[in-house]
Amino acid sequence: MKTMLGDRMTRTPIALLLVGLLLPSIGWAQGLATVAPTSVGLSEERLDRLAAIVQGYVDDQAIAGAVTLVARRGRQAHIRAYGMADREAGTPMRPDNIFRIASMTKPITSVAVLMLYEEGHFKLNDPIGQYLPALASLDVLTASDDGDTFMRVPAERPVTIRHLLTHTSGIGYRFLGDLGGTPRLRALAELYGEAGVADGLAEHDGTIEELVNRLGDLPLLHEPGAAFSYGLSDDVLGRLVEVVSGTTFDEFLRTRLFEPLGMDDTFFYIPNAKASRLASVYTPSASGIAKVDGTVEGTHLVYSSTYSTGSQRRNFSGGAGLSSTAHDYSRFLQMLLNGGTLDRARILSPMTVALMTTDHIGDMPVGSIVQPGSAGFGLGVAIRGDPGIDGELGSEGAYYWSGFFNTTFWVDPSEELIGLLMVQVFPGTSDIQERFRIMAYQAIAERDGGR
Repeated sequence: MKTMLGDRMTRTPIALLLVGLLLPSIGWAQGLATVAPTSVGLSEERLDRLAAIVQGYVDDQAIAGAVTLVARRGRQAHIRAYGMADREAGTPMRPDNIFRIASMTKPITSVAVLMLYEEGHFKLNDPIGQYLPALASLDVLTASDDGDTFMRVPAERPVTIRHLLTHTSGIGYRFLGDLGGTPRLRALAELYGEAGVADGLAEHDGTIEELVNRLGDLPLLHEPGAAFSYGLSDDVLGRLVEVVSGTTFDEFLRTRLFEPLGMDDTFFYIPNAKASRLASVYTPSASGIAKVDGTVEGTHLVYSSTYSTGSQRRNFSGGAGLSSTAHDYSRFLQMLLNGGTLDRARILSPMTVALMTTDHIGDMPVGSIVQPGSAGFGLGVAIRGDPGIDGELGSEGAYYWSGFFNTTFWVDPSEELIGLLMVQVFPGTSDIQERFRIMAYQAIAERDGGR
């Protein structure tokens, strides 16, 4: 049947015209308008260098496949698929494949919170306990005099909404207990495990309301506002959205953000009709990489390949739960780059986007979670500092974040540049994220004008 259709199309100009008319209804054609790279000051030849670098990771079996996207001045200048979405099934990667974006959910959650902030429902410096009473009175995990054990003492100040947005709340992640860290962090991971706290990376029937109630019975890693500690803060923020809006977090994002922005392929739980487009997860193996089928369990780290398609569909994790496509996520990023608007949808004020993408933590140490050279962290995104400190191509003030399965994005306001890399491998075994960023920047051929 495919051969017959292909033969007819090559003989029938009218059929080609109809395909052109129908293309806007195809999922992967729903991204930003596509233009020639030169029309937005990018070099097509140099973008081919980018593609060659990413293809090299596929050839070396560091990844099974990838999708890369580069947009500039509001237009998509590059999108390319590489390798396989599922090597074992022989399924090639396509631009419309869906990826588990994991922690790239966090900036979306931040935007949802800021939308409600703009409506006057709360101030960012309000204690979260005013809206989620379970978190009104918390303890802090403190080392004993001998330093070998830990005890709980009442926190000196409350956790605020801004603490949650900046990951300075003291709420941690259980899985980080398996990835090194301090004895205090491992002790907190033990408590999280005993309480059944889930990180949002595996199938889980609990709700974010139940998660908040459990966190209310557990200590913080440190005093609120005293340090940057990556954790479940965004899951708590998802529950804040539910309480303030009176709807589920899933419904809020769908009706208030995804539908207005035309993000038709972004979900907590992928509909059955679209599940075949979900790229498979891989992990390093002796022969390169191996496919992950089902759940992987460590002492504290638990993740699965099925959490976005499985039967348990009540946990709307604001820190890790979403899946999306390169096209969909680029529309979200373009909205931010535009100062809170895209097409006819106004999501945020430019002033609020500026607040979101400004460093809020100053000289506070950020550890290994934030890449070297960063100036700090805003409200859900990391902020790059002076490229002379970083030592690699980039711009001061660009903001970015990444996901558990090695997806990454960055937005550079000064160059009006967006980069997206979608892959599905954990743990990451290469520096593909940074090399992708460097290769996108070296493709800039024109810095001024050209609109």
